[in-house]
Amino acid sequence: MTASLSEIETIVVGAGIIGICVAARLAEAGRAVTVIDRTGICEETSSGNAAAFAFSDVLPLAHKGMIRQVPKWLADPLGPLSIPPAYLPRLAPWLFRFWRAGGSGSYEASLAAQAGLMKLAEAEWLDLMEKSGTRSMLRENGSLELYEGEAEFRASLPGWAARDRFGIAYRHLRADELAEYQPGLSPQFTHGTFVPGWKTVADPKLLGKAIWAYAERYGAKFMQGDVALVKPMEGRNVVQLRQGRTLPAKNVVIAAGAWSHRLARQLGERIPLETERGYNTTLPVSAFDVRRQLIFSGHGFVVTPLETGLRVGGAVELGGLARPPNFERSRAMVKKAARFLPGLKTEGGHEWMGYRPSLPDSLPVIARARNAANVFHAFGHGHLGLTQAAATGRLVSDLILDRPAAVDLAPFSSARF
Repeated sequence: MTASLSEIETIVVGAGIIGICVAARLAEAGRAVTVIDRTGICEETSSGNAAAFAFSDVLPLAHKGMIRQVPKWLADPLGPLSIPPAYLPRLAPWLFRFWRAGGSGSYEASLAAQAGLMKLAEAEWLDLMEKSGTRSMLRENGSLELYEGEAEFRASLPGWAARDRFGIAYRHLRADELAEYQPGLSPQFTHGTFVPGWKTVADPKLLGKAIWAYAERYGAKFMQGDVALVKPMEGRNVVQLRQGRTLPAKNVVIAAGAWSHRLARQLGERIPLETERGYNTTLPVSAFDVRRQLIFSGHGFVVTPLETGLRVGGAVELGGLARPPNFERSRAMVKKAARFLPGLKTEGGHEWMGYRPSLPDSLPVIARARNAANVFHAFGHGHLGLTQAAATGRLVSDLILDRPAAVDLAPFSSARF
């Protein structure tokens, strides 16, 4: 296939927050870019997340000792971690990689890479929000992590010590200080940690659509379609849609979230992507006066005040893409939240499930494809997709534009698997 007037300069597969940010940065640079998605702009997983810019969340999930907690968590089918028994055999290779990622050498390398990406993420988001006129959507009132008892608090201290090495500010709080940061908490919480640099957004779906509007001002285009195949052909790439259309492209960015590894596999790359199915319930704004994002780490969920409601969500269900949602998980979190915030109004909520694309070492793939010229990977961010989207947009656009990378990309290569 030779270049023609019908060839698209860059196709981005996926209109979640990662794909939107890639498109925005390419459009800013004057490049023609078309984003393809089966539903719309920021309509799937990116629409219902916990709305956090979690720039201080640098610890890999497979941190030291975490694997020991898995049996306890799995004992509660509605607890922080769930694996449907029928899915366990398929998941076993990923769990083995996850266990290995918790080793000291892997942990330290992942921690350093994550911290570097987070530093870039904060700078890039602030820049992109200023340029796109979305800074008013940013909330800079920090987060409050809460602990039930001395033992749970002490168990958190190594993680905070790790953050010390990267200059992340925080303040530990006694029980008598908690009400200053969040009135109305249950007295079962005896300690807390306030992180002033933690940020949230007014609503993640509205932010994504606003960033897309900015990209459109620079000429970015959207096409609705379900991408079935990405294939190199005669020095170029073609993107085939299930609707029957074939599109030639110079560059292709795979940013299809939890479905991305299926496209990568067509190019000969087996990337061990799994799906953290996350649940939430968005209650009415009046449900409770929550001052900042509350993190209940021992229970695996957060409560976030949004412009559009009060979102109670989190937890992890490693269950793939095909199983129907289990909204009992959403209800279990709301029930706990009502205990933790006495007086919480639990009526009138909207339940939701999303598919977080997760790799066993907690780092995304941000790289050129190994076996296809001008195909680029931008996926696997787990629960940090919103947080790291602007940084990923910068790094992928720099790869396409042949500019030096702002961070070392080696830890994010698909070759690490």
